[in-house]
Amino acid sequence: MSSLSNPVNTGIAAIRSLALVGQTASGKTSLTEALLCKAGAIGAPGSLERGTTVSDFDPMERRVQHSLNSTLMHFPHGGAQIHLIDTPGMPDCVGQSMTALEAVETAAIVINAQTGIEMMASRMMDWAAHRGLCRMIIVNKIDAQGLDLPGLVAKIQATFGKECLPLNLPAAQGTQVVDCFFNPSGEADFSSVETAHRALVEQVVEVDPGFVDRYLNDGDVDPRELHAPLEQALREGHLVPICFVSARNGAGVAELLDVIDLLLPNPTEGNPPQFFKGEGADAKELHAQPDASLHVIAHVFKVTVDPYVGKMGIFRIHQGTVTRDSQLYIGDGRKPFKVGHLFMLQGKDHVEVPRGIPGDLCAVAKVDEMHFDAVLHDAAEDDHLHLKPLEFPVPVHGLAIEPKRRGDEQRMWEILQKLVDEDPCLKVEHAASTNETVVYGLGELHLRTLLERMSDTYKCEVSTRPPRIAYRETVTVPAEGHHRHKKQSGGAGQFGEVFLRIEPLARGAGFEFVDQVKGGTIPGQFLPAVEKGVRQVLDSGVVAGYPVKDVRVIVYDGKHHSVDSKEVAFVTAGRKAFIDAVMKAQPIVLEPVVKVEITAPEFSMGDITGDLSAKRGQVNGTRTMQAGSITVHGLVPLSELNGYQARLNGMTGGQGRYTLELSHYEAVPPSAQTLLTSQYKARDDD
Repeated sequence: MSSLSNPVNTGIAAIRSLALVGQTASGKTSLTEALLCKAGAIGAPGSLERGTTVSDFDPMERRVQHSLNSTLMHFPHGGAQIHLIDTPGMPDCVGQSMTALEAVETAAIVINAQTGIEMMASRMMDWAAHRGLCRMIIVNKIDAQGLDLPGLVAKIQATFGKECLPLNLPAAQGTQVVDCFFNPSGEADFSSVETAHRALVEQVVEVDPGFVDRYLNDGDVDPRELHAPLEQALREGHLVPICFVSARNGAGVAELLDVIDLLLPNPTEGNPPQFFKGEGADAKELHAQPDASLHVIAHVFKVTVDPYVGKMGIFRIHQGTVTRDSQLYIGDGRKPFKVGHLFMLQGKDHVEVPRGIPGDLCAVAKVDEMHFDAVLHDAAEDDHLHLKPLEFPVPVHGLAIEPKRRGDEQRMWEILQKLVDEDPCLKVEHAASTNETVVYGLGELHLRTLLERMSDTYKCEVSTRPPRIAYRETVTVPAEGHHRHKKQSGGAGQFGEVFLRIEPLARGAGFEFVDQVKGGTIPGQFLPAVEKGVRQVLDSGVVAGYPVKDVRVIVYDGKHHSVDSKEVAFVTAGRKAFIDAVMKAQPIVLEPVVKVEITAPEFSMGDITGDLSAKRGQVNGTRTMQAGSITVHGLVPLSELNGYQARLNGMTGGQGRYTLELSHYEAVPPSAQTLLTSQYKARDDD
C-alpha cells in the first residue's frame, strides 16, 4: 500500500487507537491474534481452543472459549504505535464494549461473513456514531464456503448507509485482498477495483470543495494528497470504510495493519471527547487538547480488581504527560496520589513504561480511590471535570443472594462491590423491606459470570433465589393524610402532628417534598424529620412492600409542643401521615416492562411471537437477518421472563438468544396487585 502525505510519525501523531467490537463468534479475538503475529508482537497466533490467546487470558474465558472482558494490547507497525482493545460480543457483556469506546479514536465493527449483520454490530455502530467516533467495518472469515459477499456489502449499505464503501476487496477466492484506495485498477473476486476506487475518491473529495473542482476538471485526484479530507470524512461519518480479512488464513491482515497505520486518525485528527466542567445546567463544555506540554487530563475507562494485585485503573490520556512520580488527583479529591509505576497492558502482562502522552492507554495499580469514569488531573482547577456520561443499558435481571456460610455477609458485600466497580452494568443493593441483597445484571449469563467469579476468584460461596422483580408503588389521585403522634411515659413525652397532601407525578419524575407550613405550626427544625419519616415509607412501600415513586408530598399544617416535641415524634408523625394519604390515593403497583430483542432461527418465529403474546407481551417488529435468522423486537413485563432462556432454547433448538433493556413501568393487572398485596400482608403478619 502506498503512503499518504500524513504528519511525521513521531509522538502523538504516531498513535492509533481502535476497539474491535461486534457480535460474539465474529472472530475478534482470532483477528487480534493475527494482527499481533503479523506485526511481530507475538511469535505465532494463539488458539481459543487451547486457551493460549493474548486477550482471553482469564480462566473463565478459557473455559467458555469467548471473551467476557475487554483486553488491551499495544504494538508498533510501520510508522504507528497501535493501541488495540479486544472486546466481548455477548450482549450481557456490552458494558465492557461500551467503555472501550471511551478510549479510542476508531470503532472497528467486526462482522462474520457467514452470519452477516447481527445485533451487537448494529448496536455498536449506533453507539460509536453517538459518541462521534470514526468507524470502520471489518468483514472477517472471507475464506468460508458458500458466501454472498456482494450481498453482504449491499446489506451493510442498506443498514448503515451508502457511506459504507469497500476500502479493499477479496481476491484469489478469499486468499488475498486488493487495495481499492490507492490502486485505480486490479482484479477482485467480485465487483470492480476501478469502481470501488472511484467511489472512495469521490466520497472523500466531497468534503473539500477545492478537491471537488480538481476532480471534476482532471477526472481523478492522487489519493496520496487526500490525507486531510480523508480524516475529515472519517471524523464526520461521511466515510465508513469496509475492509475484508480472514484471521484464519491471514488474507487481508497485513493490509489491515497498513490501513490502521496510514489511514486511521491519530489523537489530533479524531473528534475530541466531550468533557464538562461543573454540574447540571451550569456545566460548561471543555475540550481537552492533545498536547503533551499542557496539564494532565485523563479518563479512567476501565477498572479491574485482583485479589493479589489490588485495584487497577486503566485510563486514556487526553492531555498532558503522565510519568512515574506524577502527582495526580482523582476527580474532586483533595489529596493527590503518586504514580509509583506506570504500565501499558499486553493482555495479562503489565509492561512498565516511563511516560504516557495524549492518545496512550496506561494503567496504575494499588490506588483504592480509583473508580470507573474518574477524571485524573494534576491541576486543582480541573476538579469537577467529567466526560459526557455513557447511556448504559439498565440492569433489570436480578437475583437475591446470601452467603452459604453464616457470618460472611460483610465479606460477600465487599466482594460484590469490587465486582460492581469493574462493570458499570452490574448493580447491587440491599432491599430493606425483605432484608435481601439483590444483584442486578443484563441477563442470565451476566449474573452467572458474576457468581462464578465470586466462587472461583474470591472463594465466596452463595445461595441464590429466583429473580426478584423490581416492582414499584405509586398513587393515582391526590389525597390528604394526617397523624398525631403522642406518647407519655413519665417525664418528658413525645408530641408531633402533621397534615400533608400528596399528588401523583409523571412516570419517572421521582419525589418532591414541598414545605407550605405557615405560622410556624411545625417549627423549621422539625421539617427535615417529617421528610425523613416520609422517605422511610418511600423506601419500604405501603401496599406491597416496594419503593414508592413519582409522588409529590406537600406538608401544609401541624402542631408542636414546646416541651414534648422532638425529632423522633415528627419522624413518626410524617411517616404515618404519608401512609394515611397513600392509602386514600388509590395506590397501584407498577411493574417493569422491558424491550426484548430476540435473535433466533427463522423457523422459530411463530413459536416466539406466540409465546410473547401469551406472556402479556407485544411484538413490535421482526427483521430478517442473513443465514436464515430473524430478530424479534417486543415489549413484555419482566415478571413473565423468569426462566426465559430455557423456554427460548426449547423453541429454537438452543440457537436463540435475547437481550433486555428497561422500557418503562406500567400498572400490574388487578389480579397481580391483589396477589402482591396479600403476600406482603402475610409477610408482615409473620
